[in-house]
Amino acid sequence: MNKKKFQTFFEFGFSKIRASTFNKNNPDEVFFAESELLISHSNLELETQKIISSFEKDTNEYIDSINFMVDSPKMLSIAISVSKKLEGSKLKQSNVQFLIQEAKQQILKYNKDLSVAHIIINNYKIDDINYSYLPDIIECHCISLDILFICLPSDLILYFKNIFSKSNILINQIMCSSYAKAVSYKDNLNLYEDISFIDIGFNKTSITTYIHNKISSLNVLPIGGNHITQDISKVLSIGLENAENLKISFNKNKNFLESKNISSDLLQKVILARTEEIIEICSQFIDSNLIATNQLKIILMGEGAKILDKQNKDNFFPKCNTDFLEETTKDICQSGFKLGLGINKQEVIVIPKKVIKQGFFEKLFHLFK
Repeated sequence: MNKKKFQTFFEFGFSKIRASTFNKNNPDEVFFAESELLISHSNLELETQKIISSFEKDTNEYIDSINFMVDSPKMLSIAISVSKKLEGSKLKQSNVQFLIQEAKQQILKYNKDLSVAHIIINNYKIDDINYSYLPDIIECHCISLDILFICLPSDLILYFKNIFSKSNILINQIMCSSYAKAVSYKDNLNLYEDISFIDIGFNKTSITTYIHNKISSLNVLPIGGNHITQDISKVLSIGLENAENLKISFNKNKNFLESKNISSDLLQKVILARTEEIIEICSQFIDSNLIATNQLKIILMGEGAKILDKQNKDNFFPKCNTDFLEETTKDICQSGFKLGLGINKQEVIVIPKKVIKQGFFEKLFHLFK
């Protein structure tokens, strides 16, 4: 039995590491840490070890396992429907588990370079009747499931597992950051309408859309804030580090721009040109009818969204209710902690295989309402 009081979460952005450790028995006792800006990943292992050492000192506990949050431009969501005839038999949880495993094996069979991070059941259809959650045991002739799998590249997971293994630390649960944040923020803000979270990161932008209070898709673009930095570097003929500093200073310190003899108008044009391109591509992954009829709420977040002028937010989606969400390390890490506690009742929790004999498949259980 694990007697440790603290549970540790690491969120790896491509520009910064964020981490937290939570006292499972006292929600008010929590410690947070951030790395310096990661210009390159050559010091990733060192920054990780610094945070681990800091937490061990704060909690007086040795850390031998962590929970891990990450996004990738190669993330992929795959929707699939599976069904099984029961011929009037009583529906059991084992029937659902079998269908989930069957669907998962099909996903991995044709996507050998991916690893499943999240399994979300959006609908149970039992004898042509739809249910949001699996009902009590009933007799049925046929059951079908609408499942959304959110996957990460296997080589990315292996890369980070190797980093932590050098410190004798195992990774317990693996989560997609943008998905965990969307689930948490939607719950925190009591948002029940149709909504899209657009998370602009360092080298990716993710679009997580909820329709009728259910996640309908998670799409990822291999473009983000770093591309804006590259544009600034190219147009102004300066190095990437200086370009990043100018981007960060945009909308914050006009005097800094003047001291560098940089035209704020030119910098604004460069930034908004790329931003408008990102937003335009994002809109292609959102139901145009929802946008046109003002039925959708848009929330912009992520490091890349911080440079945008809140006064101009209506220019991006003029027919939608658009807001910016300021995130902190606490917000991001708590989203992983809450997801691990099971706040998303539609998600299947996968318990990894242990060394001891437990059968061929991972254990599965679902958090029913």
